[in-house]
Amino acid sequence: MSGFIEGVERNQITLFPERLEDWICEDNPVRIVDVFVDALDLAECGFERTSPAQTGRPG
Repeated sequence: MSGFIEGVERNQITLFPERLEDWICEDNPVRIVDVFVDALDLAECGFERTSPAQTGRPG
């Protein structure tokens, strides 16, 4: 059954918090990079498969 995605075990300890946003303060310069990358049109830059499949999975 290749389409099945198994969930995470509830007792599993994670290395990072649920969101990296919890570790990055509001005035961190990495936020500028994040905004810049989000504004790029990846398909126009030559990257293929920038849109996810119908199942929501990336190419």
